[in-house]
Amino acid sequence: MKRQRRTGVSWTGALLFFLTVAAIVSAAVLIYSALPAEMTDGAKAGAMLGVIAAFAFLCTAADLLRRKLTVERPVRKILAATDAIAAGDFTVRLESGHLYLRRDEFDEIMENLNKMSAELEHTEMLHADFISNVSHELKTPVAVIKSYAEALGKGEPDAGTRQKYAGALISAADRLTALVQGVLRLNKLENQKLTPAYTVFRLDEMLAEAALSFEEVIERKRLDLECDLEEVEIRSVPDYLELVWNNLLSNAVKFTDAGGTVSLSLKAENGNAVVRVADTGRGISAEVGKHIFEKFYQGDASHAGEGNGLGLALVKKVIDLLGGEIAVESEVGKGSVFQVTLRGAV
Repeated sequence: MKRQRRTGVSWTGALLFFLTVAAIVSAAVLIYSALPAEMTDGAKAGAMLGVIAAFAFLCTAADLLRRKLTVERPVRKILAATDAIAAGDFTVRLESGHLYLRRDEFDEIMENLNKMSAELEHTEMLHADFISNVSHELKTPVAVIKSYAEALGKGEPDAGTRQKYAGALISAADRLTALVQGVLRLNKLENQKLTPAYTVFRLDEMLAEAALSFEEVIERKRLDLECDLEEVEIRSVPDYLELVWNNLLSNAVKFTDAGGTVSLSLKAENGNAVVRVADTGRGISAEVGKHIFEKFYQGDASHAGEGNGLGLALVKKVIDLLGGEIAVESEVGKGSVFQVTLRGAV
């Protein structure tokens, strides 16, 4: 809940100012009345001038002290913090010297600076992790390309060896291409540089086509494919959703051993389209499930060479942009179920 911002006149400050002026005037009147009656008017005027000058000096000194404590000190703290942030130090945090009920605008500025600094620090960490992960993902295919290229350059291998080397080079190049495309897509989605083109289409037909595209690998792995697709029309973005289904089905097929089952279902529920992609594969632990949609996170190290950890991050970003929801239920050794809920069913 957004906290209400302090605005308007500080009635406490106005009251203190009024009481101070009243006290000074009262003191001046008392001093004037206490002057000896035999003093001349000129002497009384001189004495009162001195009294007024003394009071003015005290008030000026008090105001300077007030400004130093309530204005200059927090301003210096804020300037020091902004200088540090501008120099790249995002660990800066400011502490207010006021209790909650006595907070002023400077305290709100400090709080906002703390939030901004924390967000920048988090962004910097994500950026560093992103660069590190991309660099790590690039090393393996580049090393493969270099190794096989050097092997080809050392001599004239037989036809079978050349074919093997060529296959390895193509596989490494494909992995590099997938990584670059994944990074570019994720960057565009995160920066909303793609303009979604909403249209009405048959979601069941799209899902059927997506499943058919995996027919060859499903037959090769001797998997059973079960489909239960209701006829559902939806207003959404076809290009975005194709990416979602391809990633979910690809993972289901990849992590399900021979003889397992991959299931795909579509239901219309409460004006939403609910898609479930299930498998009887290896499943994931609850701890892995917490990070499964993070960029470059790969819960199954045995399949690390088959992907780059961007697929589910892209899926999550697409679903978020479309205003939908995605959830996963999984148990190690028993498989996983990814459920996508989309608005716009018509």
